[in-house]
Order: sequence, then structure tokens, then C-alpha cells
Amino acid sequence: MEPLSIIPLPGLPEIREGDDLGELIARAAWTGGTPLHDGDCLVVTQKVVSKAEGRIVPLDHADAAAKRALVEAESVRILRRRGELTISETTHGFVCANAGIDLSNVEDGTAALLPVDADRSARRIRDALRGVEKVDVGVIISDTFGRAWRHGLTDVAIGVAGISAVVDLRGSTDDRGQELRVTEVAIADPPGPAPGAPLMAENLGHACEAADAGDHPPMREHRRRWLARSARSGQQRPQRRLRVAAQLFDIQPDDGTRSERAHV
Repeated sequence: MEPLSIIPLPGLPEIREGDDLGELIARAAWTGGTPLHDGDCLVVTQKVVSKAEGRIVPLDHADAAAKRALVEAESVRILRRRGELTISETTHGFVCANAGIDLSNVEDGTAALLPVDADRSARRIRDALRGVEKVDVGVIISDTFGRAWRHGLTDVAIGVAGISAVVDLRGSTDDRGQELRVTEVAIADPPGPAPGAPLMAENLGHACEAADAGDHPPMREHRRRWLARSARSGQQRPQRRLRVAAQLFDIQPDDGTRSERAHV
């Protein structure tokens, strides 16, 4: 088994709307002496993608009402509120703070929204790298989420291309021969922090081998839906469960000023 290497890719310029991320990332990799190879996995943070795709919108950071309205516009369900903090379910199916809207590392008077379709964003970068560098890599779009009953933030995958999002080990056995009934490994969630710049993980497939992935090759194509449970799937998230999840953040229930939207 080969080791898993995590390599930062510094040297990217400030990203602007319309920038070709694939070309910029390939250039940064070559400049840093770490060119991409087949089987590598690239982790690109959401903020970079949002900037390139024009998902930066005007917002007065001091205007609480405007921030609240923007969060509601990016949500399909409001779960809890505490001051300016809102736990909501986004149009993508993620339950997170303030619909994933970010006010950090953007120009004053603006806010960064999540990509409309992070899977498509990942495919676009992957296709660009295939065209420029002739390499077949996996691409993960990551964002930082909080965790119930835990301090600090962690990176999670919000979009994937060219890589399995989840390795389903149900039905296989552990070292003692006991059948695994619920084990599904979210291998797309980045291993360790991704501090604002793309990372390259070499030989990511070997991390799957350590989990005895069996017939689930790491480069198999998956989508975001493998990570976010749909309300229409067999594993439904009824309102009661969503409210329990929000209670773990120790915030107050929605005050009823906005009715819930149907899923789209």
C-alpha cells in the first residue's frame, strides 16, 4: 500500500469571475514542481469556485435584515435561528449555517454564495485538466461546515467528479468476520484541512484500499446526492429529525415569520 500524500498548490492569483480554474491550477502545479498525474485527486475550496463562477453578490455586511433575506433566498427550509445565525437546508440538500453564505475573503459589501451545481463545477475543472494536462484526476469541491456537539469547523465535499463520494461497505465483513450493516465511508470529504487553496492528494485510491473497498473503485463517478440524503429518498429526513439536528447546535427554533418551502 502506497502512502497518501497531501500537497498544497500555492501560487494561484486572486480569482476573478470567468477565470479558467483548470488552466490556473495546472499552471500552479507545474510552477510548484508538483504536476498532476493520473489518479490524483484535486480538492478545490468552494470560495475559489464561487468567485470564478460569478457567485459573488452585493451585500451590506452591517445590514442584518438583508443578510437574513439572502439566507432565506438560498434555503428551502429554515430550522433554527440564534441572533444572526440561521441553520437552514440549502437548495442542494445540505443542512448548514446561513445557507453556506460566506462573508470572509471577499470584497467589502459582497458575499459569496455556494455554487449552483458543485458537481458540474467539479466536472468542468476535471474536463479542463484532461484537456490541458492529458491527465485523469478526481476533483472535489469542498466547504467548511460546523459539527454538532463539536468545536471548530471541518471540510466536507459539496461536489465531486471522477471519484466515488461514498464507499458502501454494507454486506462486507470486518476483520472478525462480522457483517457490516451501516458502514458507508464518505471518502470524498477531504482528509484534513484545506486552508483556502487547492490541494492535491496523491494515490487517493490507496486510502480506499485501506477501507477494503472491494468492488467500489475510487474513480467511479458519483454525485453530490450520494452525500446529502434527499427528502424524497428512502432515507427521508422528516421535519422532526431536521429539528433535532438543529437543536444540537443549541439555537432557537424558527420564529414562524417564514413558511417552509417545498423541496425543488
